[in-house]
Amino acid sequence: MTDAYTDLNLQFIAGEWRKGGAGKVMESKDPFTGDVLTKIHAADEDDLDAAYDAARDAQKDWADTTPAERVAVLRKAVSIFEDRHEEIVDWLVKESGSTRIKAEAEWSNARNITEEAASFPLRVEGRILASNTPGKESRVYRKALGVVGVISPWNFPLHLAQRSVAPALALGNAVVLKPASDTPVSGGLLLAKIFEEAGLPKGLLNVVIGKGSDIGDAFVEHSIPKLISFTGSTPVGKGIAQKVAASDDLKRLALELGGNNAFVVLDDADLDRAVNSAVAGKFLHQGQICIAVNRIIVEENLYDAFVEKFAERVRGLKYGDPSDPDTAVGPIINESQIDGLKDKIAQAKQAGARLLVEGEIKGQVVPPHVFADVTMEMELAYNEIFGPIAGILKARDEDHALELANATEYGLSGAVHSASTERAAAFARRMDTGMTHINDHSVNDEANAPFGGEKNSGLGRFNGEWAIEEFTTDHWITVQHAERTLPF
Repeated sequence: MTDAYTDLNLQFIAGEWRKGGAGKVMESKDPFTGDVLTKIHAADEDDLDAAYDAARDAQKDWADTTPAERVAVLRKAVSIFEDRHEEIVDWLVKESGSTRIKAEAEWSNARNITEEAASFPLRVEGRILASNTPGKESRVYRKALGVVGVISPWNFPLHLAQRSVAPALALGNAVVLKPASDTPVSGGLLLAKIFEEAGLPKGLLNVVIGKGSDIGDAFVEHSIPKLISFTGSTPVGKGIAQKVAASDDLKRLALELGGNNAFVVLDDADLDRAVNSAVAGKFLHQGQICIAVNRIIVEENLYDAFVEKFAERVRGLKYGDPSDPDTAVGPIINESQIDGLKDKIAQAKQAGARLLVEGEIKGQVVPPHVFADVTMEMELAYNEIFGPIAGILKARDEDHALELANATEYGLSGAVHSASTERAAAFARRMDTGMTHINDHSVNDEANAPFGGEKNSGLGRFNGEWAIEEFTTDHWITVQHAERTLPF
């Protein structure tokens, strides 16, 4: 049996495990039991500088390695994901409050993006362009950016960190990763351990654990990284964009931000299929997913039947201990999120939404709540919920359903149900989203498909060939083979 990882209370900088220098201790807690899982001495700006310096120093040699060498490290990492499956899943359950169902899905997603990234070194291509200058050869080389800074969230900490880390490394970059304070192990230190075990050379992956208020600004404004990859809320993402724009060093941004995802049920939809999809897409990981179903929009003639069946299904969901394989809804990540959800429930009641399902909040477990007769003027409709609260809106017809679906500043994911695939596809193409799924829910992510949003839901795309574009840059080089005629 493989021994469990140790030293998960330390920073990983320049290939060494060490304490941070901030003089503060951060605690990682189990959101269900409240148990302290680990205590970490937080990083300060000197630690951050050391991480970026190590990444810069190691990156050029790494970019010069053969594709086969980088492929071997990524494939070894895939093997480690498989060997340590139970250990990784256990951390996701304990640290991020994942149900077993969600933790297994996250482990699979992180493993799959690593496997996909292992193909990237052999998929980078240059080009030869035509030239109007006689005797000139016009070449385009594609090369690594250099150092990539990654800030990952707490909701899918392992997957959403690895979807930037693995492609960046595979393509010849070095990485400095700052995981969310709530999930430092599953969002960062586990990846450091996996890549260390896989034989990644020292300095290429650095993990700094610290409060955003202490090192966040310095992380994104630092002169070394060429790209900042951030997954999180829209307000924080906008703040990062402003800081980068105001800094002395221009750099790229890859931002995957908030979502207010519409789940649309057209009047010819299979009712049972739509209900089942909506329940899964709304309550997986307690609704703490950027692509979770946020607004359920149902055409008028199916509305009453949908509301009744949906509420009935939700009443049967088991909630509580995330380690129980039958649990569908586990704990909320922290008390701040709990307070926000309590406010949303109170505001929905005050605004006149019809409450169909509720339960008593115990500890950090919020039972599923369902509200019908929601309107776009209510917070449940115009804001991202990020919790196990469902709001259902009635649409007069298909055009009204589309109007409601697009009446948001966000445009991340969405779904539409119809008996006619082509009707649904035509509807989906008119939705202002980066991703839309037909006769399914909005929670979809595949390692070879473009993941990203429109409007205030972000910039850029992750996964597959889109990740290759994000984490590399073009270098145009010309060769003048024959002496050219010059103007003077």
